[in-house]
Parts: sequence; structure tokens; C-alpha cells
Amino acid sequence: MQLGPRAVDRRNPGEILGGLIPQFRFTTTLILIVNFAFYIATAFKGGSFWDIPGPVLFTFGAKIGLQYLPHYGWWRLVTAGFLHGGMLHILMNSWVLFDLGAEVEAAYGTARMIVFYFVSTVTGFLLSAWWSAGISIGASAALMGLIGAMIAFTITERSAIARSLRSQYIRWVIYIMAFGFFVPGIDNAAHVGGAIGGFLTGLVLSTPRARLMWREPLIRFAAGACVVITAACFAIMLLNMPQAEQQLRFMGR
Repeated sequence: MQLGPRAVDRRNPGEILGGLIPQFRFTTTLILIVNFAFYIATAFKGGSFWDIPGPVLFTFGAKIGLQYLPHYGWWRLVTAGFLHGGMLHILMNSWVLFDLGAEVEAAYGTARMIVFYFVSTVTGFLLSAWWSAGISIGASAALMGLIGAMIAFTITERSAIARSLRSQYIRWVIYIMAFGFFVPGIDNAAHVGGAIGGFLTGLVLSTPRARLMWREPLIRFAAGACVVITAACFAIMLLNMPQAEQQLRFMGR
């Protein structure tokens, strides 16, 4: 039984920047801006806006094999989730994130969405690093985590609408996994790891409830920590970029 209002019910219906960004999409919009900012940076570095070369993605923090992470940096498990390999890649992920992110924000609120996005990015690329030594990037691990969180939402919020939504999100998982099996270059390991991370985190955090309001400051603190860690990972990436470029020259790119 739900004892407290959902995040969407507690929000002020006003909008941000004079209505340019609805409140329930504010965090989603910020993530999209960050993704496109890094895409533009990698495009300038790689000399093309349509296809980003692998060496450039490596220097900006692409995921690599688990055996190499201790030497090249665990921070790659975070930075990889904000990088994309081409225009079609980022446009497809952005399209999904714009709608899915709004649904997660409306159901859970900003703090929980930030935690879901961070955790599923790390769990997604951690499983990918264990599964494959190749580089991998993209927001799809986090997107699968958001889907996993929404499946958890439909389990904890027991209603006919929740059951209907559950089948919808499960179909999404099936479609995305099937797409990954038939299209070369899709990292299904990251998808699986992201979905698991988002689902489990969604079960643990659930939606705000009156009898559990003592958790809210802790969840907001966790969200803040996720933001700080993400910023720190990109700061480390920038500091290590000259070394990464030197390593690539040594390996003959």
C-alpha cells in the first residue's frame, strides 16, 4: 500500500526557464546536454561529426577490458556512459532518453533517477569489461538501467496500470536485447549489466513513502555523491588524456 505521494504528485506544476524545460524533464535534459557536449568534443578531436574514431573514444574514457582497468583507470566505467561512437548512435540514445528519462523522473523523482543512471552505467560497463576486452561506449547501459528501475516500480506499485506498464517495459528489454544479437557492434553485456543494476537499485530505493521518509536525505546525499564522482571521473580523464594519447602512439594507434 502506498502511504506517501509519488514524486510526480509532489511536484510544483511550474516550469523552468519560462517553460522551456518542464520540471519533470530537467535532469534528463541536463544529461542530454552533457552527452552532446562530450560528443562535440570527441567529434572535433576526431575530425568528423558522423563517426568518432576508436582511438579518440579511448582517450576520452571508453570502457576497456577488466584486466586493463587497473592500469588504464576504473573511472572509465563512468565516462564510457557519456560517450557515443557516431551521430546515429547519440541520436537514437537521446530519443529514448528524452521520453524514458521523463517517465523515471515522474515516477521516482530527480535524486533516485540520478542514482539509477550512475549505478546502471557502472554495473553495465563492469559486466561488459568482464565479458569483452574491446572498447565500448554509450548511454544504452544507463537506459537499460532506467528500464530496469521502471520494471521494479511496476512490482512495488501494485495496480492494474503498473501491471500493464510492466509488460511494456519487459517488451522493451526483449526488443533491445534481440536488436543487440542481430546488429554487429552492440554491447549486450552492458545492456544486461545496466538492466540488473537499475532493477535492483529500483527495488532497494522504491518511491518516496511516508513511513520511510527518513531515507530521503540519504538518497539525496547518494545522488549528490554520484554527481561528484562523475565529475571527478571526467576530471581524471582530462588529466590522463596526454598519457592516453602517448600510449596510443606507442601502440601504433
